[in-house]
Amino acid sequence: MAIELSNLMERSLSMLSSDHKSVVSMNLFVALLCACIVIGHLLEENRWMNESITALIIGLCTGIVILLTTNGTSSHVLMFSEDLFFIYLLPPIIFNAGFQVKKKQFFRNFMTIMLFGAVGTLISFVIISAGAVHFFKQMNIGTLKIGDYLAIGAIFAATDSVCTLQVLNQDETPLLYSLVFGEGVVNDATSVVLFNAIQSFDLSHINLSIALKFVGSFFYLFIASTMLGVIAGLLSAFIIKKLYMGRHSTDREVALMILMAYLSYMLAELFYLSGILTVFFCGIVMSHYTWHNVTESSRVTTKHAFATLSFVAEIFIFLYVGMDALDIEKWRVVRDSPGKSVGVSAILLGLVLLGRAAFVLPLSFLSNLTKKSSHEKIGLKQQLTIWWAGLMRGAVSMALAYKQFTSSGHTKLHGNAIMITSTITVVLFSTVVFGLMTQPLVRILLPSSKNLSRMLSDESSTPKSFIVPLLGNGQGSEADLKTPNVTHPTSLRMLLATPSHTVHHYWRKFDDAFMRPVFGGRGFVPVVPGSPLEQSVHQWQQE
Repeated sequence: MAIELSNLMERSLSMLSSDHKSVVSMNLFVALLCACIVIGHLLEENRWMNESITALIIGLCTGIVILLTTNGTSSHVLMFSEDLFFIYLLPPIIFNAGFQVKKKQFFRNFMTIMLFGAVGTLISFVIISAGAVHFFKQMNIGTLKIGDYLAIGAIFAATDSVCTLQVLNQDETPLLYSLVFGEGVVNDATSVVLFNAIQSFDLSHINLSIALKFVGSFFYLFIASTMLGVIAGLLSAFIIKKLYMGRHSTDREVALMILMAYLSYMLAELFYLSGILTVFFCGIVMSHYTWHNVTESSRVTTKHAFATLSFVAEIFIFLYVGMDALDIEKWRVVRDSPGKSVGVSAILLGLVLLGRAAFVLPLSFLSNLTKKSSHEKIGLKQQLTIWWAGLMRGAVSMALAYKQFTSSGHTKLHGNAIMITSTITVVLFSTVVFGLMTQPLVRILLPSSKNLSRMLSDESSTPKSFIVPLLGNGQGSEADLKTPNVTHPTSLRMLLATPSHTVHHYWRKFDDAFMRPVFGGRGFVPVVPGSPLEQSVHQWQQE
């Protein structure tokens, strides 16, 4: 009896000690997040150092301190898990991207964005995978299967354009910003869909039948994920419009929007779809319908709540990546061949550069063929900026690499360890070195970006304006008023080159006649008598 009591006390003390360590770790990590925010604010005027690079450097410095204090046994205070990334950190980032996107500019350039984000990612995927097979088999880095080589292509086809977006001004360069931003989101979604499709097939004995099934699975995931996001957004809009919870509690409105957005992502994961695509289009639909159905206080709250969650999640990811880069366990496996690890990293960087150039220039040429006006075409300097924007690799690449080459954050296989350490090297090098060079490069390539704003109209995103259509027809814009004698192309070129006057026009008519009367939105929102919103809505309906 005494022995059992003693064992019980030992287990209790061990649990208390473990809980205390967890509390200490969380305190340290939260303090580091606060430090990243404060230092990022102090460096706001210095656009050389963005918050991503700041968080990475702070993470690296913290990792060094932890290594010294633990005698080289650990470099981080929290264990990385791809589930932590995909389930908790990625959804608010992608949802806020869809919720805050300037939809008119995004859908005006939708064909070009899909060319870069989907077709371009596939081209980059093929080049990186083929290069990996060619070079890594000769280097004999380990026992990698064909599925691993294809996974490498998907991992390093995922871009991270945060550094470039922080330098670009979407008011001065709306076309360029829209292309870089839109391509970044579609690229991440395409890479994850490719990765999931690769993992769901046995590609060791590939044939025509398996290849066709693979292509079919890819398109199924892409379309089904998008439709699920649209349905979730419309459902939230319909519920809030019918029940109008704001008359009793704005908290319920905000909570329902957040939970419905997160539910759409988790449903996508449950049905093995792409949560990135689902939550992105859920954000777009919510900003067009649901956001207009809530009270004014809820609008302000949701806009800042989503932006804050996204901001903290991004800092959290880069901070942890910086600390995890020094994880001694991963480097211990490859310490007998450091030159091989460096060589693999260099080859991957070269393949990233080549894969990026292989589609940006030709696809830009194809896109320009459909444009009649010169200011709608993508110039050579803009093409170089788009190429550069996609050279950085970030958290998505890290998470996919962990998912493919580790088990619960650990790996003992030599080939897998080399791929993990090489991924860390590529992410750190591209984010820090390329990120620091982004500001001077953009200044050289786009010295007179303000001239572009006089040729392109400036659209506000829905959460910043009460009266912005999802797909406006472009008529009456500032650019149109300044150029009254614009001649519009006809036939198929009109459909591809100026969708704001064709597809957008018909969508707007359908939206006004069928969608907004059912799901709410601008001009179809419940109005509390006497509220400041009543007058603005009444004026809009009279226009």
